[in-house]
Amino acid sequence: MELIAINKQQNINNSLVDGTLESPENLKKTSKEEIKGLNPFIEANTKNVTLSELSDKCIIPVFAKDNEKTIAHQEFIEITKECVKTSFHHQGKIMPEIRVSHEIKGRIPEAIHKPAKDLLEHEKTQYFERMAFVIRIPSITETINGNNLSLMVGGVRSYNNENLYSKKTHEKFKFFIGFQNMVCCNLCISTDGFASEMRVGGYEELHAKILQTIQGYEAEKHLKAMQELTRQSLTEHQFAQLIGKTRLYNYLPKDQKKELPQMDFADRQLNTIAKDYYEDKSFCKDENGNINLWNVYNLFTSANKSSYIDSFLDRNVNAFDFTNGLAQTLNGDSKYAWFLN
Repeated sequence: MELIAINKQQNINNSLVDGTLESPENLKKTSKEEIKGLNPFIEANTKNVTLSELSDKCIIPVFAKDNEKTIAHQEFIEITKECVKTSFHHQGKIMPEIRVSHEIKGRIPEAIHKPAKDLLEHEKTQYFERMAFVIRIPSITETINGNNLSLMVGGVRSYNNENLYSKKTHEKFKFFIGFQNMVCCNLCISTDGFASEMRVGGYEELHAKILQTIQGYEAEKHLKAMQELTRQSLTEHQFAQLIGKTRLYNYLPKDQKKELPQMDFADRQLNTIAKDYYEDKSFCKDENGNINLWNVYNLFTSANKSSYIDSFLDRNVNAFDFTNGLAQTLNGDSKYAWFLN
């Protein structure tokens, strides 16, 4: 029995790597036209840039004490593209969607005495402290509750997590593989598809760890868990309890908070969730005030778009774990019961 289970999981992982995943329902092809014109996967204070803009218009930070360069944002993306081509052999042209924030400005030495208003474009320098990107795998899709999901990979790099005033050491990256809800561009990420901190010393190590995360991702398990969320619902009273208790959660005494499951969303996101319970066209309550957990999950991931880049992926994973915890509570598990009672 154990051997059968191991072989079945191995087949799932091999199918995922080959780009031919067998999911609980037949997966469909998604044309390029269907993924054009989508909303950003993250908003907050970010802006969209192209890979060529990162390569041609941004300087590369260095570690101050030995002048060794960091692995640049564009290099992280290029390494991921190589891993995608290795893992999914039949993909066409790969077009990453890139969002950046926290611009660090500078100028060349020749412009040292110029007023800022007189600087010419070639005299300005810049790089972005934080960067997030996603790469869609449109040939692997699934439908849940009428929503098309597309497999994708992506990552986050934040230079504020590095000590750039010291010597070069291991650098930190975040990487994920999961699904994106094409209705709203919400990211659906599970724990086994997320590497919260990849500490690497160079390109080869980063390449190897990204491949390891892709190949270890249990796509069918993730899809099945999301499908289960459509079968359970919260009443209007339970949803109101949830919003109220999540607001209280952040102000609980430390000892009491330690006894409860983690919940990473702040008041700003909770305000959006409460509003969208009534107003979101895709995931709002039904006419009786009930809302299924798939819609609750998507209210959380949609509200998470207002998070800063460095906390964005962690909150996405927390949204999935938290919503699954609510499902367990409805089935009799008391671990998350505090949030609904």
